Amino acid sequence: MKSTSSRRNAPRTPEGLDQVYGVHALQSLLDRGETPRELWVQAGVEKRLGELLGKAAEGGARIKEQPRDILDQLTQGATHQGVVAFCAPLTPEGEESLWLKLRAWKGERAPLFLVLDGVTDVHNFGACLRSADAAGAHGVIVAKDKAAPLNATVRKVACGAAEVVPVYQVTNLARTLAKLKEKGVWVTGTAGEASASLYQIDLTGPVALVMGAEGKGMRRLTREACDHLAKLPMAGQVSSLNVSVAAGICLFEAVRQRQLAS
Repeated sequence: MKSTSSRRNAPRTPEGLDQVYGVHALQSLLDRGETPRELWVQAGVEKRLGELLGKAAEGGARIKEQPRDILDQLTQGATHQGVVAFCAPLTPEGEESLWLKLRAWKGERAPLFLVLDGVTDVHNFGACLRSADAAGAHGVIVAKDKAAPLNATVRKVACGAAEVVPVYQVTNLARTLAKLKEKGVWVTGTAGEASASLYQIDLTGPVALVMGAEGKGMRRLTREACDHLAKLPMAGQVSSLNVSVAAGICLFEAVRQRQLAS
């Protein structure tokens, strides 16, 4: 049993910074030209991580060797692979940024957005960001309330996607969807009880794909703001999929249709 003093002296993330842990997450950070302010490395893994550590040091990162138990405590048992970086936190973009960028995208390939309504699990959020990046989505739209934060776990699960996929945080999701429709974006919501299959919906034009929270699904006003409701055909015994899995399927159906149409 740990003593009171050991709990009191537990390692903490430096004030004002976020943890980014794991070799792949650190590699993605450095590949984008972002250097962490500080880097804690597990004693004994310096040789294995030599190239990464050298690149971080060149960028000005302070590197500190730490015993494994310190890193375990800091990441609360998550798989850190012997390295924890500390860097400036990510912040979502605002709604005005969304409208400015939407105007700029006109004339390029049709915008593709992923909209998350009430998805609060950080692991699901991170996985959704990873799928959005892989599908070439223009961004992920979330509400200010009932949404997972852009924290260290999200960054870890997203494997670098959290830093490159724009996340637009809006005050009123239903109102934002209505404005997207006014600007020519078709809004398709996913619902198990929908009569149409996802594969029957035209996703080749400007599209926003809306995913509701697991269990509850989309909120009523969000559902009413959709142009279409679509379902994924389910051939097995389970009635629904994890939201991040469903998001990946929907995004890549859009990718498939667009490739066929080009």
